[in-house]
Amino acid sequence: MDYLTLAQAYEKIEATSKRLEMTDMLVELFRNVPESEIEKVVLLTQGKLAPDFAGQELGIAEKLALKAIYEATRVNETDIQKLWLKEGDLGTVAYEAVSRRKQTSLFTDTLSIGMVFDSLVQISSASGSGSQDLKLKLLAKLMHDSSPVEAKYIARTLAGKLRLGIADMTLVDALAITFATKQDRDRVELAYNTCSDLARVAKLLAGKGLSGLSEIELEVGIPLRAMLAERLPGIPEILDKLGGKAAFEYKYDGLRIQAHIKGEGVQLFTRQLEDVTGQFPDLVDILKVAFKGKSGVLEGECVPVDINTGEMLPFQTVSRRRGRKYELTSAVDEFPVMLYLFDCLYLNGKDLTQTPYTNRRKKLISCISEADRVKLAEVLVTSDADEAEAFFQKVIGKGGEGIMAKSLADDSFYKAGSRGWHWIKFKRDYKSEMNDTVDLAVVGGFSGRGKRAGRYGALLMATYNRDEGRFETVTKLGSGFDDDFLAALPELLDPHLVKKPHRLVNSAMQADFWFEPSLVLEVKGAEITLSPTHTCAWELVRKGSGLAIRFPRYTGKVRQDKAPEDATTSEEMLALYNLQAK
Repeated sequence: MDYLTLAQAYEKIEATSKRLEMTDMLVELFRNVPESEIEKVVLLTQGKLAPDFAGQELGIAEKLALKAIYEATRVNETDIQKLWLKEGDLGTVAYEAVSRRKQTSLFTDTLSIGMVFDSLVQISSASGSGSQDLKLKLLAKLMHDSSPVEAKYIARTLAGKLRLGIADMTLVDALAITFATKQDRDRVELAYNTCSDLARVAKLLAGKGLSGLSEIELEVGIPLRAMLAERLPGIPEILDKLGGKAAFEYKYDGLRIQAHIKGEGVQLFTRQLEDVTGQFPDLVDILKVAFKGKSGVLEGECVPVDINTGEMLPFQTVSRRRGRKYELTSAVDEFPVMLYLFDCLYLNGKDLTQTPYTNRRKKLISCISEADRVKLAEVLVTSDADEAEAFFQKVIGKGGEGIMAKSLADDSFYKAGSRGWHWIKFKRDYKSEMNDTVDLAVVGGFSGRGKRAGRYGALLMATYNRDEGRFETVTKLGSGFDDDFLAALPELLDPHLVKKPHRLVNSAMQADFWFEPSLVLEVKGAEITLSPTHTCAWELVRKGSGLAIRFPRYTGKVRQDKAPEDATTSEEMLALYNLQAK
């Protein structure tokens, strides 16, 4: 298939913000993709070259990209630089430069999906001596052979900013409709949740139909998507929901880790499927000793600790070890961590996700020998609300975030990638009027005044509407920012600046700056109120009103473990409003 066909499909998709329209366009695209190329098309549509856990990163230096565009088009370098400063989007720069190209060489090639994909892989993978020259040569060749619209999406893909706004679940919908039926969507999602690789799911569907998904099984070394929890405002309600008896676990404030162990090999993945094995060599060494099985997949929470007192430290301390390539040894000593294990998903060749929680807990106990830095999450099994409340207070006293209540029912299976009532979280924040902290995406900003002049003074925050695939504003956030955070905001936000509200942002409020949703912050407020100016859960409570957070405050936690689509949903915000009302 020609890459131009794919680029033209992207243009149509980019022109809409409606999820159903996106789905229809993807179905039309997928039906015309040859079976041999469906994997590459799905990956390119995700803005990736490989699934997240493979660590194949995109991103190219701005200067190198601009130089390649010049080499391919010979448009005046000063004009290219001005265009970049004006637009801030390599895709737009590439489109304009290729459009202005005075003549096209007779020696151009028609770009195919395979040619583009393979060249992008080469550019992304090039390293060492001569790598910059190779990248420049390959990218200039792609730009040289491109039409304007092809150049736009090639440049954006390489920059890691495809900007189509297609959520993974929209792709799941489209794949189900294309290769099976709409009613088979859950089976497609289950396969994706198990292997975390939509391209692999697409290849099996295209080649073998729905029956091909039976080949997808839990494998050591391939992370599955994490199970999520619901929430309730009190322990009596939790016990009632879980049949009168539950297992209450410590809820640790750390980095969720999925450990894959086979022989002497250990791999560590985050909730976002990022391979962080190299950043936690101490945990790798400890797990090699503590794990008593032949192979396993375990889940736990990586928590920073004060090595002198043994007390748990704030979540943000862990982030100081994230992404370090140098001085890692000193970071290990400076920011020690504990791993508290709470689930066993696979053991010695057997998938345990379709077995009850109680069985998985027994398997976890059987395969782990606790050590100073690896422990089992503390659990209380009870039907007594007072006993559970005392356990909750104990957790808070030791620096924990709250408790997680887990069902003991026969069907309390591990639902990868899903949120359900088999797990219910209960945090200390539930003791105030607003029932919980929430994780919100930054979609806009406001110029600072007074001491914040010349900086971002406040941020426009949004929830995520899963049904619509859009971000809905819920509050204007300006409290809780210290000087360090304010100074860091340009680095965090400027790469995501856009000229107008992002097409997936539903806002009735005007901001001074707009951002492509990327940064997620934890926020606490006094209460949730009805608002005529915010679009969260619009008109689901009252006509002409959405939901807003009153007196919001940044807690100090940047949710690096969450993508913008993992932000608190509008549906969750409505549920919190209803709980508050009760």
